[in-house]
Amino acid sequence: MVAVLGAGSWGTALAIVLADNGHDVRLWGQRQEQIDEINEKHMNEKYLPNIHLPEAIVGYVDLAKALEGVETVVLAVPTKAIRDVLQRVRTCVKQPITIVSVSKGIEPDTHKRISEIIEEEMPAHLLQDVVVLSGPSHAEEVSLRHPTTVTVSSKNMEAAECIQDLFMNHQYFRVYTNPDLIGVEIGGALKNIIALAAGITDGLGYGDNAKAALMTRGLAEMARLGSRLGANPLTFAGLTGIGDLIVTCTSVHSRNWRAGNLLGKGYALDDVLANMGMVVEGVRTTKAAYQLAKKMNVDMPITNALYDVLFNGKDVKSAVDSLMARGKTSELEDLANISL
Repeated sequence: MVAVLGAGSWGTALAIVLADNGHDVRLWGQRQEQIDEINEKHMNEKYLPNIHLPEAIVGYVDLAKALEGVETVVLAVPTKAIRDVLQRVRTCVKQPITIVSVSKGIEPDTHKRISEIIEEEMPAHLLQDVVVLSGPSHAEEVSLRHPTTVTVSSKNMEAAECIQDLFMNHQYFRVYTNPDLIGVEIGGALKNIIALAAGITDGLGYGDNAKAALMTRGLAEMARLGSRLGANPLTFAGLTGIGDLIVTCTSVHSRNWRAGNLLGKGYALDDVLANMGMVVEGVRTTKAAYQLAKKMNVDMPITNALYDVLFNGKDVKSAVDSLMARGKTSELEDLANISL
């Protein structure tokens, strides 16, 4: 029995994987209408249109009932809701649980990764382990059983291997392990910033050259900050680095790319967010990464430019122009500095 907290597209897609693997899944959401649709019609039309859900997925609005007797909890709520949900979880559970974090972001102001937030909010006697699952994985494609690969990481790699076994599906969902918890979380969070920027360049009508440059230099920023925080630079060459960056910067499934695309076409941020219908994690993460880069004295020009667009009202075209007008530097010297 596994509980998935968050009945959005990603939580529902992962519930499908777990059900396909033979597990009974309790899918928790806060809207009774949505849960009734899951239980009566085996559909979640708002988030995964035309996808029939396995009958092993049962929806719950009562959090305590969803968690009763469960030892593994998949946390699939937006990052801004994580503390609130965890505070509710700790009042419900009676036994130690393993929490699998599948959201991607960094908390503004505290600059904490999600695994750190979980450890802070959950009492030690109720928290068995924290495992992070991340990688290039659009919910829409996972729900269609298209081939997908992800990575799991934890301070306790035995726990990570247990979650690897839980999710591994030999037909369409392959799971790797990576002991670099910091790198896995930082890569998954920061790629949303670059995806927003990629959407902006597409919205401005720029072509493949601009996107290739943005993704490559964005990867350098991700690795630069991640390495300063203690991550292994090689992690950013893997699924939660370049893999997630590729899929998020190039696909119309990416809500961060879609939001950036609208910004590039001249829409105001408030209007973009109001019309998206789902959380755009990259906006919040841009603020957190900007603050963290300043604190750590890490050069992140793309992040800085996007911060100015999102929070200081800078024109998107002017932001791109300022990036192109920066002083000369050496690419290899920059890469060498990352590996130090």
